[in-house]
Amino acid sequence: MGSFEGGGLGAFLREQRRQAKLSLRQLADAAGVSNPYLSQIERGLRKPSAEILQQIAKGLEISAETLYVRAGILDERVRDDAAPGGAGVPEESGVRAAVLADPGLTEEQKQALLRIHEAFRRENAAGTDGAGHD
Repeated sequence: MGSFEGGGLGAFLREQRRQAKLSLRQLADAAGVSNPYLSQIERGLRKPSAEILQQIAKGLEISAETLYVRAGILDERVRDDAAPGGAGVPEESGVRAAVLADPGLTEEQKQALLRIHEAFRRENAAGTDGAGHD
């Protein structure tokens, strides 16, 4: 089984788990994943989905966004720009980060919202922003 480069995701997860004083089994139970699967993530042998990362983040009581950045799902620059008062913040970055970090949405719902948001932005950029409505 080959490993993937996840920006040190496995090592980061292991460190967060140890700081939280959780065993591998305790975190696996809290995140709703199997013990072997979590072990493989920590060793860099598996790349978890955004949904699994969200579950792990809940178990660790940390931001899912932090794990998304470590896993390469969310760009660090986008996360930084989404912070309040970020200079030159791309308008969509805050929306994207908020949608991806929302624990109340499924992965499918998040992707649908992001597609809709991007479609509106493209429409507005094309000059058809609905000017002339009430």
